[in-house]
Amino acid sequence: MSVASNAIWQFSLHWVQALVWVLVLAGVFWMGLKMRWSKLTAVLVFLTLDLVMFGSYVRLTDSGLGCPDWPGCYAKFTPLQAHEQIAQAVEEQGGTQGYVSPFKAWVEMIHRYAGSIIGTLIMVLLARAIWAKKHGEDIKLGLPIVLFFWVVLQGLFGKWTVTMQLIPLIVTLHLMGGVILLALLAWFWMRNRADLVSVNAGALTRALLWIAMIAVGIQIFLGGWTSTNYAALACSGFPTCNGSFDPNANWAQGFTLWRHLGLTGDGQPITEAALVAIQWGHRLFAIVATAAVFAAVAALWRFTALRRLAMWIAIAVVLQVVFGIVLVTEGHPLIVAVAHNGGSAVLMLLLVMGIYRVSATARQQAPSESLGSAFVKVTPPHPLPKH
Repeated sequence: MSVASNAIWQFSLHWVQALVWVLVLAGVFWMGLKMRWSKLTAVLVFLTLDLVMFGSYVRLTDSGLGCPDWPGCYAKFTPLQAHEQIAQAVEEQGGTQGYVSPFKAWVEMIHRYAGSIIGTLIMVLLARAIWAKKHGEDIKLGLPIVLFFWVVLQGLFGKWTVTMQLIPLIVTLHLMGGVILLALLAWFWMRNRADLVSVNAGALTRALLWIAMIAVGIQIFLGGWTSTNYAALACSGFPTCNGSFDPNANWAQGFTLWRHLGLTGDGQPITEAALVAIQWGHRLFAIVATAAVFAAVAALWRFTALRRLAMWIAIAVVLQVVFGIVLVTEGHPLIVAVAHNGGSAVLMLLLVMGIYRVSATARQQAPSESLGSAFVKVTPPHPLPKH
């Protein structure tokens, strides 16, 4: 095949693949319109939890720069078209152990494709809410609007993660943005469930749940900071760090937030003591977060209607502790690391559910499903609970 023919073929293939993807997203949009309202919100929660876990897999397999541009892969729509550029990058870096490989390119692009599907469904959610509002439904648009702009911001952080070459703070904030998106979607999902009724658990229980959620959020940030700085193995042994409860740790250097990967704030190579500080800090705060969660569990346990939720929160935090110990003692196995990341998101989800259950927002009546047919046919509006 001549050079000109090959160029024409590649150009045509690119646009065919782009058209296929547009059709896929159009199909996702249409399915979102057809879904029952409660099912759409539940699907979004499920997919976002999966994406948070898959995002950790991207980080842990060093696939974040598998396609070092954005939004395509070497300006192509799929890694399949970019195989020549990928092969050249693999040769230049001396093998597939570097940032670029065919496998890592596909992992990174699948993550982007999945994110675009979630973004499309959130667009559906907002569009349906606006349509229903204009046709007389009693629905608040605040949270759907926040969800839309938040997922756009997440997309930008995904872009900056790549274009700014894995700056640890950017990557960690991308992780936190995913967890916050999950929490917001979970709150919206719970508003559309009839079985999550309010429990008057008192101000102390609400305060303990909020403290636990904030503590877990900080711990997730510290875990992300550990992962994005490649500090997971800086401390060996358990419960000590490198045989000591007071290891050599450079806290100022380790927690200088704005710096490039592998460098200090002044551009020098980061020291082992800084990595120890990052890992040891994550471990130490785990004690605080665990204590806060168990205090919230104890408060929830006093109420019969909340005991099952309290049990699941307790199981989640125990598993998190076990996963953390196994990561240290067994040399950071990939499957356990992904489970540890996913477990933190599940724990946050359960705590958000707890806060919802003890808030005045929870209702006793089932939500209307009239939004489910809003774009399919125009029907007289049915009353909806406030969202």
